[in-house]
Amino acid sequence: MSALFPALGQESSKPALCFGDLVLPYPRLAEVAGALAGELAGRGRVAVWATPTATTAVAVVASLLAGVAVVPLNPKSGERELAHILADSTPDAVLTGPDDVLPKTASGLDRLTVGFEPPNGMTAVTSHLEPPQEDRAALIVYTSGTTGAPKGVVLSRRAVAATLDAVADAWGWTGDDVLVHALPLFHVHGLILGVLGPLRRGGTLRHLGRFSPEGVTRALAEQGGTMFFGVPTMYHRLAEAAGEDAALAAALGGARLLVSGSAALPAYDHERIRVATGARVIERYGMTETLMNTSTRVDGPARPGTVGVPLRGVDVRLVDEDGRRIEGGDGETVGELQVRGPSLFTEYLNRPDATADAFDGGWFRTGDMATRDAEGCYRIVGRKSTDLIKSGGYKIGAGEIENVLLEHPGVREVAVTGEPDPDLGERIVAWVVPAEESAPPEEQALAEHVSAQLSPHKRPREVRFVASLPRNDMGKVMKRELR
Repeated sequence: MSALFPALGQESSKPALCFGDLVLPYPRLAEVAGALAGELAGRGRVAVWATPTATTAVAVVASLLAGVAVVPLNPKSGERELAHILADSTPDAVLTGPDDVLPKTASGLDRLTVGFEPPNGMTAVTSHLEPPQEDRAALIVYTSGTTGAPKGVVLSRRAVAATLDAVADAWGWTGDDVLVHALPLFHVHGLILGVLGPLRRGGTLRHLGRFSPEGVTRALAEQGGTMFFGVPTMYHRLAEAAGEDAALAAALGGARLLVSGSAALPAYDHERIRVATGARVIERYGMTETLMNTSTRVDGPARPGTVGVPLRGVDVRLVDEDGRRIEGGDGETVGELQVRGPSLFTEYLNRPDATADAFDGGWFRTGDMATRDAEGCYRIVGRKSTDLIKSGGYKIGAGEIENVLLEHPGVREVAVTGEPDPDLGERIVAWVVPAEESAPPEEQALAEHVSAQLSPHKRPREVRFVASLPRNDMGKVMKRELR
């Protein structure tokens, strides 16, 4: 039935999608999505009101069956951001659940309601609805807009298939796996990896709707889950709970694969999970424009703090400030990470200037700074724009300082930034959420803690205590707001 989802054409009673009490076996998903695809055939592109529900999954699958590009919409988008995305992408319609309430910004679009029963008289479509061109747009995912208005990243069908097959190779992902997660469905991690990934393998997705340690325990221990995808904030909560919750610790320890992404998982949480559960968490590295680039392999050594080695078919390199390739791997030399391969995006929608600026002779400039060790494993030290601090003639990655500060018992959360300094160029500033608000640690003690573990020039010159850190929907700290 589908080159992207071969299992939709097979007779199998295996569950494809599980959202709460709603279970859609593969034949039922094929029938419902196929009928909807018949309604969508011939449209240019459609938006999907991407709530964490089965309606989103069905809407996206149907659109892909019909060869129609999908624009996932974050239901929490502000009015100005949503208006920009709709004006830029010009979708023909918006697909929603029956109870979704759209803001006025989207009220002018043709609205199609997604249900779980095929319309009267309609049957599942056949494969002729799916265009054979691999370079046809599958999704247009908008960036977070940290350096301006969000840009529409056009991802081809080839790119989606290539990245899903590459991570399957690295993780030993098969149709026998049951993936558990509670990620939002308007971005690469939750939607492409978390929904399309299981369907491409012929496996099962069990979405929790809302994250909780109790929900993770139940899905892994009682409902057959073999894999869990999460972001660092989720793993931080799981690490805290697993130390006192034997059932959660057993459930995590019994999972075949635990994957963290979207931001670096602190070494402190890696170790807490290992001690409590006996399991290791695998990290991978990707972004909207490139999909997945590197990962720790299930058949490779545990390397906490790294994002592993390049995935099959993906070329990765580090370059210095002058664009020269950094050879070898000493684990210390910091360079910008650049990638090329079949999973790269096609273009920024309506932005040929930005598309051209993003590439260096076929290599995509990620803007992420990293090191590479002797085994070829990469360690992300932060964004070039916000996490690379040039202080006293040194290039310092904010991430390693954050990891060390998180090991201090008086620190609950931390973000490290650089600020202009007339003597050093930039001084290191630590924004700390104390473990006890009424008794924060001494600033000098934190500086000495870093000096003892790293080097004196990497110690914070200033500590600012805050009640919380600003985060986006994926749990990433928005450092520009701290500044």
